[in-house]
Amino acid sequence: MSAEAAVDSQAENGPAAGRARSWTLALASVAMFMLMLDVTVVNVALQDLRTSLGADFSDLQWVIDSYTLTLAAFLLTGGSLADRLGRKRVFNAGLVLFTLSSLAAGLAQDVLALNIARGVQGIGAAVLFSVGPALIGYEFRGADRGKAFGVFGGVAGLALAFGPLVGGFLTDALSWRWIFLINVPIGVAALAVGALRLRESREPAAHGVDWPGILTFGLGLTLLVLGFLRAESSGWTSAPIVGAFAGGLALLVAFVLIERARGERAMFDLSLMRTPTFTGVCLATLLSNATSLAAVFLQISYVQNVLGYSPWQTGLRFMPMMITLFIVAAVTGGLLAKVAPGVLIGLSIGLIAVGMGLMVLVGPGDGWTAMLPSMIVTGIGMGLFNPPRAAVTIGVVRPEKAGMASGMGETFQQVGVAVGVAAFGALFHQKVVDAFVDSAAGTALAGQAEAVGQHVATGGTSGLADAVAPSVLDQVTTTARSVFVDSLADVMVVCAVIAAVGAAIAFVLIRRRDLHESAQSESPAPTPKPATA
Repeated sequence: MSAEAAVDSQAENGPAAGRARSWTLALASVAMFMLMLDVTVVNVALQDLRTSLGADFSDLQWVIDSYTLTLAAFLLTGGSLADRLGRKRVFNAGLVLFTLSSLAAGLAQDVLALNIARGVQGIGAAVLFSVGPALIGYEFRGADRGKAFGVFGGVAGLALAFGPLVGGFLTDALSWRWIFLINVPIGVAALAVGALRLRESREPAAHGVDWPGILTFGLGLTLLVLGFLRAESSGWTSAPIVGAFAGGLALLVAFVLIERARGERAMFDLSLMRTPTFTGVCLATLLSNATSLAAVFLQISYVQNVLGYSPWQTGLRFMPMMITLFIVAAVTGGLLAKVAPGVLIGLSIGLIAVGMGLMVLVGPGDGWTAMLPSMIVTGIGMGLFNPPRAAVTIGVVRPEKAGMASGMGETFQQVGVAVGVAAFGALFHQKVVDAFVDSAAGTALAGQAEAVGQHVATGGTSGLADAVAPSVLDQVTTTARSVFVDSLADVMVVCAVIAAVGAAIAFVLIRRRDLHESAQSESPAPTPKPATA
């Protein structure tokens, strides 16, 4: 059967357009739920994982880094392949990969096997991250698209809301392994629904897979992100880090030259960067995620390592922020047709900046409730951000190019997370160590001060009794808590300033008139077009 006949047959025998839209939204939302849940459940389980597998601090970093690295590197590839090979086909392949790698991670017997599984899991997640919004964008139009992305964003917010709680419960009640194994039954059910209920769609004028583009972009981005992730431990001027940055930049330059030469056959339409709205939403996404997710990771470290709460207790204390995020995300979809997208996105990032700045209200002697103003305002901003971001990212292109646009937008999002957590984590680490060494307690410890400062930066006040003599324990603990909280506040202010820049970019560059007509009209979703043979 020819490619044209195959697609025609699917369009005729597949689910009706109305039912397909509902199933598409449900399936993309379930996949997003799994992915966003996986972002938060891991962090609260790291200490138990370290004990179970005998992992050191570097190993624990790789539990997060291996996932983030492959996720960032394959996002654009996943979206581009979906446009060419078929979004249903690629989405289901991503589900298979994510589900099987989750099973492997849950059954891992050592930290190396876990990190390899996490790397493969990141590839599957990249496909789902990039193709899910494209599937929604192809099926929905106009105001309906805004409502669909409101539901999509609300589900993502729900996963973020319950992620720390679910991770804490599974870790405390069962085992850290279940934070991965829980994906398996969900993935199997989603795969069955995807095979039976999704309609196939692809770029009608596809020119085949852009292997030169895929290789140069994937390897270049991998080297850049790896440089940021490893620079703190290896040294910013060390030969491996300088080589990673130089090699990554060289490969990305080669990618741009290759894409320009390939023209219509390219995996990324470079002309999109000449559209102010697309450039604006990508830059705003990068700065927002780099700051907000780094802030959440550092706040979780504070609640666990300084305030001394368990994973389950930590999850409970982040519920005000996450429930706020969920509620706001759920109602934001209805605003997309009424409020200019630049205003929505700029306001959301502005609120995130204010929320992070409010961390200066937290003092060394305060309990977790001192974080509530920061949590609530940040939660409002984060909930307001994702629905318009996803809609605008694919709204600047015709529906057939949605996979490529979505992949690029998600790439900026995940690179922001990877670079932000690494860069702001390194800044926080250095500030804590320097402040502790220069303190009276650091002076009293003499040559031991640097090592204890490193311990405080990574573990807060926990375990200090094993690191210092009893005679100075009280002084060291008080100083450790003070430098940890003060350094956290300083880094949050830096994050707030950078996020404010992202808000200004959104206000200035994102414009409704740059959106494709399919993002502005009330027209129904089209019947999938036949692909060329």
